[in-house]
Parts: sequence; C-alpha cells; structure tokens
Amino acid sequence: MKVMIVVTHLLGTGHLSRALTLGRAFVQDGHETLVVSGGMPAPQLDSSGMDLLGLPPLRSDGTDFTRLLTQAGEVADAAYLQARETALVAALQSFAPDVLITELFPFGRRSLAAEFGATLEAAQKMPRRPIVLGSIRDILAPPSKPSKAERTEDVVCRHYDGVLVHSDQSIVPLDISWPVSERLRPRLFYTGFVAPRPPVPHPEAAGKGEILVSAGGGSVGQPIFRAAIEAARKMPNRRWRLLVGGQDAATRIEFLKPLVGDAPVTLEPVRPDFRQMLPHAAASVSMCGYNTALDILQSGTAAVFIPFDDGNEVEQSLRGQSLSDLSAIEVLTSQNLDGDSLARAVDKVIQAAPRPASQQGFDGAARSVEIAKTLMERA
Repeated sequence: MKVMIVVTHLLGTGHLSRALTLGRAFVQDGHETLVVSGGMPAPQLDSSGMDLLGLPPLRSDGTDFTRLLTQAGEVADAAYLQARETALVAALQSFAPDVLITELFPFGRRSLAAEFGATLEAAQKMPRRPIVLGSIRDILAPPSKPSKAERTEDVVCRHYDGVLVHSDQSIVPLDISWPVSERLRPRLFYTGFVAPRPPVPHPEAAGKGEILVSAGGGSVGQPIFRAAIEAARKMPNRRWRLLVGGQDAATRIEFLKPLVGDAPVTLEPVRPDFRQMLPHAAASVSMCGYNTALDILQSGTAAVFIPFDDGNEVEQSLRGQSLSDLSAIEVLTSQNLDGDSLARAVDKVIQAAPRPASQQGFDGAARSVEIAKTLMERA
C-alpha cells in the first residue's frame, strides 16, 4: 500500500511531528510512505524510513494564520502559493497513493484551501482514486461561525472516506471543540492518541533532578523562558534547563543569556533526546500542545502547563483543563505567568503525590493504519 500524508505546520512543529509518527506506523507495517511538508524545515524530527518532500515553505506571522510568510519572512504572494499548489498536485500524480491523508484540513488550514482543494480534485480524477482520510488531533479550534463548520462538512462529504480523530472518545470527544452533526458523525474514526513509544530513560540520566523548560519552536515561548529564569532565582537548589527551539533558536538564546546572570539555568537548543530526559526530571514546564501533553502522560513527569492562548486560541486551554485534575499537574494561564507564580506551581507539583506513567491508549498511529487498510479492503 502506498500512503501519502500532507501536512503544513505554521507555528510550532507539533503537526509535522504527529504526521511523522503516523508515517512511521505505516512504514513499520510495510507500506511505502511519502510525507509532504509545507512548513519550515525541521531537521530535528525523525523522518527515517519514509520519503519526505518539502514544498516551498510557509510560516504564519505569529498567531495570524491568515498572513503567510516565506522562509525569508516575506509575505507569500500568489506566484509562491501557486508554486506550492503545482508541486503538491504533481507529487500526488507522480506517487499515485492508495491512501491520501490530509493533516488538519478541512477542519483547519483554510488559508491553504486552494492547494488542498486542487489536490483533492486531482485525486478524484486519478485512474484509481485513493482512499482519502482527514487526520485531526483531539481538540480543534472551534469554528467562529456555523457556516465554517458547514463548509467543512461539505468538503468531508464530497471528498473524504473518513476522518481519523486522534483521541479517545470516552476521554476527549470531538464534540468538546467542534459541532459534530449527524451528517459528520458516521465519518469519524476515533483512533486513540497518536504518540511515539514511551520514552526510554536516558542512558546517561541527562536532566536528572532538573526542571526542563520547553516552549515550542517559535518566539511565542519567550515569556515562558523569561518567567523560568526568574523562577529559577527563587529555587536556587534546583537547576533549570531551558530548551529553545525554532529556526531562530541561536538568536533567542543570545537574547536570554544576559537575563540569566547567576541564576541556576542552563540554556541550549532543543535536543533530540528530550523525551528520554523527561523520566529523570524533577518537573517539566511547557505549553500544552497535543504531543507535549502525551509526552508528560507517558513519562509520568510532574508538570506545569502554560497553555498557548494568544490570538483567541482555546485548544491548549481546553486540553489543560482536561488534565488539571491529575496528580502532579498544574495549569497556569499566560495572564498569571511570572517568576513567582511559576516557582510556586513547580514546587507544588514536585511535592505532589507521584503520578504513574500512563500505559494505555497511545496506539493511535497503529490503529490508524488498521482503519486505512480496512477501508482499502472495502473499496
């Protein structure tokens, strides 16, 4: 079976990371897999075993997802967007997948509707139409108008054989964040959560006893890092390790260095062994994206979440609320974030009763493969 996954991450790298986890599951089951990425390069992510094709890259202008920028920071013009659309359709026609998966679209990425739409139309016209599936996380950005939900349903009903919902319906049903109509409901396939295998403790126990601070791959994480440096001054017996990501990580690290002074803080770029460090850490401080939340649940690490809520974003806040009753987890809003509040929250989760690592419900990638194969057999 040939599988093509199309994904564009515009702010952090979470969407691409989840798509690659899904791709690895198809590879492990013996299927030829092509991931087409339309976001900024993210060489730190594992794409082994699959082909990775990069479109002319895009990123959002901060939290403005309607203003799309090139890698050089220029506004993407019509010719740039057309080049992406042409390359995407050509990739589809050349690869000729048996299964086509679009990550987030049509429930999001409406600013890229032209290239996704052209690809879906091209898929319909292929000699052998592929099975077409959507791939969405547990919680979506709710539609601002009923008409947006209706347009999404129209696209699903016209082009898609199903939508893979990477959640456990008994824990986080899609209805929490998206209006699920009777027309849409039968097309939803709950897969469980999509996560890599549980992290294996670091062979060198890197991060042991430390507070690990991660904040995505963009400048939106700077307030968390600044608060962490102030919090570290109030907890001099703990070392804090700030892992800075994104294309501009070196510049942001240089900006933060003068703020550190004599605080017990290590500043460094994001590390590929971050997940292995989590089981050794005293606590984690991070936003509350899908992949990060699953890392915390799988590792059992005490955690303080600061959900990303700029630009009327509610996804991470809803996820944080769903986790806030668990032991050794605290949620801070960005409005209440400062050195004092963060130090108190970190101390609280460290002192709380340990939370065992979660073992069940993280096989969503393998389950997605089985769903795709079943739909192929029925076609």
